[in-house]
Amino acid sequence: MKIEKIRFMTEDELKLFGLLHLPEQKTKKVVIFIHGMHSNCLKERDDRIAVLEQELARLMKIDDNDDNDDDIELSNNLLLTTVNVLELLNDKDMDDLSDFVHPTKGVRFSPYGYIDVDNHLVFTAGQVDDLDDDTEVYTWGSYDGSGEDIDLDFDDYYYDFIFDVDFSDPELIGNNAIIGIGNSLINIEEVYPDGHFVELHFTGFDPQYEGIDWRSLRLVFETVNGDWYLVGIIHDEWTI
Repeated sequence: MKIEKIRFMTEDELKLFGLLHLPEQKTKKVVIFIHGMHSNCLKERDDRIAVLEQELARLMKIDDNDDNDDDIELSNNLLLTTVNVLELLNDKDMDDLSDFVHPTKGVRFSPYGYIDVDNHLVFTAGQVDDLDDDTEVYTWGSYDGSGEDIDLDFDDYYYDFIFDVDFSDPELIGNNAIIGIGNSLINIEEVYPDGHFVELHFTGFDPQYEGIDWRSLRLVFETVNGDWYLVGIIHDEWTI
């Protein structure tokens, strides 16, 4: 049986995706199973966001203990920006996300923890605004292991290298601290010396892999006139 990833939109414009199971032999009959969301789905998402806000606030407060009022206000702004950006990424709302993209530097998409400044793609705010409807195939970097080009349109890149797991409900959150560590070099501080990043992390999913199936998403921000803007979206996982 062949399995394909499919994406569709509900009448109220909620974007969903799932798995389509195709039989090997042709048949005139089609059976469609629709797995809908129960009535509390949106409430559960809001509850997860609230928990995330509380954890980020706790982490920011730890860093702010010895700071002045201006630094505390800046951290509070970063907290709000992080939560907004994460919610927009979760909804794949690139239109509104573009408002948070750095106005001059744009945002770089990195599929792995090592940031290749020569090959990882940078998009301006205006380009991010159009990404959700962009069907052009881009080369986002190279696959770990094979070294082959990552040739995907944005839709596929999003599901493979941004929200391949639900980072709106992470196990661990790092405030300017690396959690996921594998074999690849982490150069986030060298590439973004003026940045501040938040890491959303899962320690693993299948016990048989003993933690090497961990996932991380790092959101990197820099300030412009007191406001935080997104400059990097870094996906990371165990690499060979």
